[in-house]
Parts: sequence; C-alpha cells; structure tokens
Amino acid sequence: MSHPHPELGTPPKLPKNGLRVTPLGGLGEIGRNMTVFEFGGRLLIVDCGVLFPEEEQPGVDLILPDFSSIRDRLDDIEGIVLTHGHEDHIGGVPYLLREKPDIPLIGSKLTLALIEAKLQEHRIRPYTLEVAEGDRERLGPFDCEFVAVNHSIPDALAVAIRTPAGMAVATGDFKMDQLPLDGRLTDLHAFARLSEEGIDLLLSDSTNAEVPGFVPPERDISNVLRNVFANADKRIIVASFASHVHRIQQILDAAHEYGRRVAFVGRSMVRNMGIARDLGYLKVPAGLVVDVKTLDDLPDDEVVLVCTGSQGEPMAALSRMANRDHQIRIVQGDTVILASSLIPGNENAVYRVINGLTRWGANVVHKGNAKVHVSGHASAGELLYFYNICKPKNLMPVHGEWRHLRANAELGALTGVPKNHIVIAEDGVVVDLVDGTARIVGKVQAGYVYVDGLSVGDVTESSLKDRRILGDEGIISVYVVVDSSSGKITSGPHIQARGSGIDDSAFTPVVSKIEEALNRSAQDGVVEPHQLQQLIRRSVGKWVSDTYRRRPMILPVVVEV
Repeated sequence: MSHPHPELGTPPKLPKNGLRVTPLGGLGEIGRNMTVFEFGGRLLIVDCGVLFPEEEQPGVDLILPDFSSIRDRLDDIEGIVLTHGHEDHIGGVPYLLREKPDIPLIGSKLTLALIEAKLQEHRIRPYTLEVAEGDRERLGPFDCEFVAVNHSIPDALAVAIRTPAGMAVATGDFKMDQLPLDGRLTDLHAFARLSEEGIDLLLSDSTNAEVPGFVPPERDISNVLRNVFANADKRIIVASFASHVHRIQQILDAAHEYGRRVAFVGRSMVRNMGIARDLGYLKVPAGLVVDVKTLDDLPDDEVVLVCTGSQGEPMAALSRMANRDHQIRIVQGDTVILASSLIPGNENAVYRVINGLTRWGANVVHKGNAKVHVSGHASAGELLYFYNICKPKNLMPVHGEWRHLRANAELGALTGVPKNHIVIAEDGVVVDLVDGTARIVGKVQAGYVYVDGLSVGDVTESSLKDRRILGDEGIISVYVVVDSSSGKITSGPHIQARGSGIDDSAFTPVVSKIEEALNRSAQDGVVEPHQLQQLIRRSVGKWVSDTYRRRPMILPVVVEV
C-alpha cells in the first residue's frame, strides 16, 4: 500500500494520457469532501462540502476546502458533480461559486433543489444539469455515468468517470440497505456491468470500514419510534439532520399514527423539509404539519417538534433548549429523541446537550440507549461484498479518518486488490492513474479555510491559538506612556486583567519590575515602541508564570509623547 509522506513535493506535469486525482477534503477527516479530477488540461470536481468546527476552533462557523490549488484554473472546470445533498458534500459550493458563479452544477433533482435554495441565500443563480441514475453525460473529456446508491438521503448517486486514461468510480456516501424505505436500492447490477468494462480506480466510502457485518435496515427503526411515541405522556422533540428525509418520514408516520401534530423548528429544517415535500420525497398527510406558533393551543400529548442540533452544535435549536436559551422550554416529562449517530469529535458536545436536557426533566432517547438511528454508510461486510462485485484494479479509500481509510484498504486487499495498487492518501496528495496503475506523485496545498461570520479565510491557525489562550487563560493589558526622546516613563504602568483569575491589585509587585526594565532600556538608548512592548511582555509573562503558573495573553500598549 502506498501512502503519503512529509517529503512530497510539487507534482510533475500530468502525462498526456494520465488521469490526475486530487482530494482537497474528506481524507483524514469526516466532512469537507471534495475531489478534483484532471485530464487533458480540464478539471471535473466531485462534491464540495464543509466540515463543522470542534471545540478547539472557537468562533468558527464552517471549515471549507482550500481552493488555492485550482484558483487560477477556474476556467478549466467543466462542472461540479454533487453525489448527494448532505452539507459535508454541498456546503462549500456557494463559496466556490462566489469566485466563478457560472461553473455548472450536476446532480439529482433533490440534491440540486437543496443547493439551489442554499445559493439563493448567497444571491447566486447557478447553472444546473439534472441527472438521474442510468444517465450518461459528456462533460468535456469526462464521460460521466450516474449510478443509484442507497444512503440516508434520497437521490444519492455514484459517478463513473470514463477518460482515455481509464475509468474512475467515485461511490459518494453509500450503503446497501436491502429494504430501503423508498425502495431505491444501491444498483449492484450497474456496478457489476462497470466491473465487466473494467474499473481502473475505485474511490470508496470508508466511514464504517471498521464496523463488522452489515448496517441494519432503516425500517427497523420504525417499531422503536412507535414504542417511544406510545409511551410518551407529554411533548416529543426530535433532533435530526436537516436533510435526513427518511428519518423525518418515519417521525411523521409515527406522529400521524398516534394523533400528534408536527412542527418543524429551525430555518434549515423548515426549508429542506418544504423542498422534500414539494418534490414528493416526503409524504405528509393533510393537517399533520402545523406552524410552531400554533403549538401553544394544543395539549402536550399532541405535539411533536422536529429540530436540528443532533450533533450538539452550540447555535442549533436543541443546544439552545438545553441551555434555556430558546423560546421552547424543556419541562419535566418531555421526551427528546436524538435520531442520529455521533460524528467523531462531537461526543463531548452531544453528551453536554443530553445532560442539559436531562437536568430539566426530559427523557432523552439516543443511539446509546435505543435503536433510533442506523448509519448511512456501508459496514465492512457490505464493502467486502461491493469489492467482490467491482473488482477494481486500483483502490483509493476516501471519506474517513485515518483509521477508517486504513481499515478500508485492508478490506480491499482481502478481496484481491494488490497492495501496491491500493493508495492511502490524505488531503492535497496528488494521485496519477497512468497505464493502469495509480501512484502518489506529489502534494498541493489543502489546509483548512475558516468561515467566521462574513469573513472567509481571514481566521488563521495563529488567531485560533490566540482565541484558545484568551478562553483558557484570559488577557492582561499593560498601558505605559513614555517620553519619545528619552524613553523614560511619564505615566503608568497601568495593568488590567480579564479572565485570568488574577485580581488587578495583585500586580503591584510587577509594576516595579516593569519600571526597572524600561529604565534600563532608556539608559541603553532603546526607545522604539515595539521593542519596549516586547520588554514589557517578557517581564509580565515571567512574573505571572513564576507566581501563578499561568500563561495568559499579555497585551502591552506603549504610547509616545
């Protein structure tokens, strides 16, 4: 198995009959999925998603793929193929289209409807091409065939990309539920047909590669939900992904059966379920869904609220309910259902929300104590079955953390893919398919791009480090006025602390140390403000460290008069 290493340099020029594959997100992480295919000087992008921030990224709203490696080649892009409508696959599209709004978007009916609604908020009207399973479209040198796959959102597609260099197949997210709620199976017949033609490179979903066996069918959840509804005495509040149409359908069916009314809470939930209903993907009995404002007129045992926040997102509806920061107040006897899995890295945030809800008297039902969610990703048994059908000549695990990628690679090897034809890459690593063999040839920039409010890319790792220090250790500001010619102190030092746990009056001993240091520098002829600031920072920092074993941010301000 080939794998990246730190010494990788800039990739060489792509050979004439080679296919280049560059993942800009989704490898070594869960989310931010984006892969760039290149042939004959033209580019095809598959997916463009976002990653949601973790606790050590305070203030960040979203994390985007790094577009810098393709920024000067936007005119070479034939289109963006979107495999399905989850945020980790479409959330970055508005930010790429800001740079070139006329890049065509290719996807299924529901996927395009979801991204068009998102783009409307960004005031972008995209060029779109709707496709369905079985369709085949020529996008420049890329001959794309679309294959139905089953996932936790309707209308998901894999894409087979034919070029003179060979055929690459990107699965997108998929599983092999044999009893799907919408009757839409992963099209194993189509994959077998592609296998007969010859799959030169398979990019396969790795998210559940460590999980043995097969994913249980979605319909197994229906009986569990009915049991929860049958035993709930008061309101039922369900948290789910805003795009999980199948799960919401099961909630609507249970609510209808038990005589409850349903209200959607949260802008993305209201928007997405409205789109799914209008396109016929969500079947809603007449009178079942009501406006959240009318719920006060209904008895508690006739109410179901469906909201976002199943991953503990701090600004989502459920987190705000847990923190008593929402118009909907959790009361004793409410039942809360977290109808989703735990995305790696979100565990602490989710359990914090569960504890907050429990504190106010809610009965919280989640995957840890009831079968209220099944994964949307193929487990090891399904992947083995899939590889035996596809018989890929080269395998590139994608969509997962390192442990998932390696587990997926081992599964491929077990089914007969030669180990030297299995490529374990990471974001930015460039893979060339030449003469039937996939090899790592270099690396391009593929770091995190942070979205913070309206700013994109302005927040850096350095500024995040400053935010973490501020949050953990606080800040100490030191204000000094000096004579511009002599460097002697004319006023101060004045010291204030915020969030450090140190009272302002405690700084009396360090004032003399600052004065001594500045007087010595004045005698040595050092009067430049920046140098004086560094001197103050070192003096205060050493004193705080020695006295309190703390490392707050120190902000010295030197004013010349």
